Amino acid sequence: MTPREVWEATERQILAPYASKSSESRGRSVPESPCPIRTCYQRDRDRIIHCKAFRRLKYKTQVLLLPEGDHYRTRLTHTLEVAQIARTISRALRLNEDLTEAVALGHDLGHTPFGHMGEEALDVLARENGLKGFHHARQSLRIVEILEREGRGLNLTWEVREGILQHSKGQIDVHKGLELSTPSTLEAWVVRVSDSIAYLNHDLDDALRARLIALEEVPRDVIRILGVGHSQRIGTLVTDVIQNSGERGVYFSDTALEAMELLRTFLFNRVYSGPQAEKERPKVRYVLSTIFDYIMSNIQILDSMEFTDVEANKTTRVMDFISGMTDRYALAFFEAIAVPTPWPLDINLPTHTP
Repeated sequence: MTPREVWEATERQILAPYASKSSESRGRSVPESPCPIRTCYQRDRDRIIHCKAFRRLKYKTQVLLLPEGDHYRTRLTHTLEVAQIARTISRALRLNEDLTEAVALGHDLGHTPFGHMGEEALDVLARENGLKGFHHARQSLRIVEILEREGRGLNLTWEVREGILQHSKGQIDVHKGLELSTPSTLEAWVVRVSDSIAYLNHDLDDALRARLIALEEVPRDVIRILGVGHSQRIGTLVTDVIQNSGERGVYFSDTALEAMELLRTFLFNRVYSGPQAEKERPKVRYVLSTIFDYIMSNIQILDSMEFTDVEANKTTRVMDFISGMTDRYALAFFEAIAVPTPWPLDINLPTHTP
């Protein structure tokens, strides 16, 4: 038996009956010979880690725009925290950790520069220019299906692709026949709840570190139910999920859900839509709309960029390019096209493709 076959046999022995087995995957869009060493989900995980979109997450905003401190989260560290939490839950529930990790690592590949402010700006631009809108989960799927590897995509398994799209609850319409209302695997469901656990707690942690809020302002019931410290809050929620989940789904208790909703509302009012965010939001919109208008009027510049789908319509190609930008690349591009330079220097667009 090959190492892969040994591990597939081990999965059948140790995983729960309702867990996703690698040997029972629905396969890939383009059939491939199986790897002799890795299962299909392990292979997917590795492809995601080695792709360019994953590396760009290092310089994409999580919640604080362009933070100067070394200890604030980025989109990459958020992704790693989601993967860690999700693996812990999956292991306790005897689910497939490899599938869980692959979905977690790929779930935010399509996120825009400047976090959700950037996503909001691109959504408006997309709707104003004939598209149905922009959502990072759908763009994450587009990246792994089409944009990576010079237009060949990563050719991931059905379960990983569907899990990537399903991580964002209730925000996307039906996409190419993929089910969205309820995750198709328990592993994808674990990633969905792990995403909430991760961002609610680390966004609170970062907001406290940045002194946007004070600990005494956090609703009392959040502290009472979840705990005071970052690790304590995560431990409470992870334990709660494990105790309330099984074959029929992955759930929080009503008490934990109440605390999470209190925390979500508090962060929305004080951080996501707080004074600092509202000050920066029009700037983000201006930067991205300026870049969008410039590229739409000079579409030929995309011909030399590798991160673009030549068969897509004009607006989609521009959306692909801008959403793939890191924060710093977007600002460099904006400066090159919008900030005056001393004569007689010519405009030189940044050579680093997103």
